[in-house]
Amino acid sequence: MLSRTARPALRAAGAASARPVAVPAATFATLREIEDRLKSIRNIEKITKTMKIVASTKLTRAQRAMTESRQYGQTSNTVFEQAETKPVQEEGKKTLFVVCSSDKGLCGGIHSGLSKKVRRMLAETPNADIVVLGEKCKAQLSRSNSKNIVLSFAGVGKDIPTFSDASAIADQISLLPTDYSSIQIVYNKFVNAQSYEATPMEAFSEEAIANSPNFSAFEIEDETLSNLREYALSNSLFWALAEGHACEISARRNAMDNASKNAGDMIQRYQILFNRTRQAVITGELVEIITGAAASEE
Repeated sequence: MLSRTARPALRAAGAASARPVAVPAATFATLREIEDRLKSIRNIEKITKTMKIVASTKLTRAQRAMTESRQYGQTSNTVFEQAETKPVQEEGKKTLFVVCSSDKGLCGGIHSGLSKKVRRMLAETPNADIVVLGEKCKAQLSRSNSKNIVLSFAGVGKDIPTFSDASAIADQISLLPTDYSSIQIVYNKFVNAQSYEATPMEAFSEEAIANSPNFSAFEIEDETLSNLREYALSNSLFWALAEGHACEISARRNAMDNASKNAGDMIQRYQILFNRTRQAVITGELVEIITGAAASEE
């Protein structure tokens, strides 16, 4: 039996054990942690600023190469426009999509935009084949349309594209066993230094060229028709690769500029937190000193 004086104490102890234990509030990060975070963000800012400068330097060369490549592609298009060439859709023949991307990243959503465009085109022609130039779009399209990929090229985008690169790719495409009724090159069209657009470009087949209403005015022999078709494909690929390269450099410059601005904002916020934390630490030390001095006087 408990005495009457012990019973209230027992009830108070039980009530205290039933209540949840109060968890101490989270303290501020230490000055060392904040300082290390500031140092890492400043290093990232230096890298992004350097990459922006490099991209700005490369953009002038890329735009010059893009302007030169347009002469190749637009000349072929002028011939086909005057010949009134149109794609021929034959039953039993497939369509080929040539996707012009690259192996490099850190350039925003330029590659994902191409992949989305190709997926929308595949929704209309699900049995089409895909040739991918570059590892970025290959990795993205492999997750959803791996069965459509028949050929891929790596090492694209390391430098400014040349006509020799486009010719080598066109040779490999021409060696594919399937006879395609239509070949569409999907690339990023350079609008300006701030924007681009995923655009398909038609590369006509031999049947489409031969069936052109005004093609006889050019007096081209039938034996050279395959050479003309492959040469026109090389011109279009060279144009698409050069435009895509210019878009990639421009997008990388914009992405690094945005990353540098975000890093600057984070540095400013962490610098304010560092100053406040340091002030709190100094204030706490002063309070301890004053309290100790007052206690020693007593």
